[in-house]
Amino acid sequence: MYKIAVVGATGLVGQKMLEVLERKSIPFNELTLFTSARSANKEVVYQGRTYITEELTEEKANEKYDFVLMSAGGSTSLKFSPLFEQAGSIVIDNSSAYRMEEDIDLIVPEVNSPQLNRNIIANPNCSTIQSVVPLKPLQDKYGLKRVAYTTYQAVSGSGVAGRNDLINGAKGEAPKNYPHPIYNNVLPHIDVFLESGYTKEEQKMIDETKKILNLPDLKVTATCVRVPVQDSHSVAINVTLEQPATVQDLRHLFEQTEGVVLIDDVANNEYPLAINTTGKDEVFVGRIREDDTLDNSFHIWCTADNLLKGAALNAVQILEQIHLNNQK
Repeated sequence: MYKIAVVGATGLVGQKMLEVLERKSIPFNELTLFTSARSANKEVVYQGRTYITEELTEEKANEKYDFVLMSAGGSTSLKFSPLFEQAGSIVIDNSSAYRMEEDIDLIVPEVNSPQLNRNIIANPNCSTIQSVVPLKPLQDKYGLKRVAYTTYQAVSGSGVAGRNDLINGAKGEAPKNYPHPIYNNVLPHIDVFLESGYTKEEQKMIDETKKILNLPDLKVTATCVRVPVQDSHSVAINVTLEQPATVQDLRHLFEQTEGVVLIDDVANNEYPLAINTTGKDEVFVGRIREDDTLDNSFHIWCTADNLLKGAALNAVQILEQIHLNNQK
């Protein structure tokens, strides 16, 4: 039985982490719910028991937990994750704070496994997670030469503030979270712009894809876009393979891939939709077709729940992965 802490327990992802912990039946006999000072001392009913949220402090971070699920932003993680680690806890961090550190594992359980060189494990970017799940079987069977992403990301990726901008924008209110209205609009802008002209979100997808797949020389590019959808991200993946393949080869491969659901019957207008993905654990793929402009290249449409597979579920799957390895 484990001693588990959830940091950011009242946020969108933190709440989903608790839901997934319950569904996954992770064995624990002690649970601590950490929040900001503003959200501390509130009652949370979970599995028939009432918990009182606690403000995270340095003193409390020096207590040992078996697992700490962090979902409270990069600055909080930079401060507290090393303290938890030093106390002997395994930290699974949902922020971008440690993802590209060489000694930190960046994990998607369908793709790779933690080596635990350090006891901080990074949960990748939400759009990266759902993209590498179908890319991994392609890598294993055909090899990868090039990947180009265009994302269509839901407002819940920005938390409650993003959702509020969409809801309030429908009422004619000005945005508070985004630089422009998101209601009835599309923003080709997620996170800050870098000198290269790419945004930080785009660079995350590029760098994280290479690290997770262990392909440092893979050619990857991305354009990340915020769309007026509440939940579930969609990604258009354009991939060039090293070995010859056909559309039917890809469809057959995805049908056999755990965690991937193929929906690809365009004659009946059946393809993955964000509205049907929300609340589901799997990554959905469809609209698979050849790219006639590049040799051995294909278009793949990919959708997934960004709060589940893109965040909370993946984090708990990492915990589960370690738990199952401990049982061997």
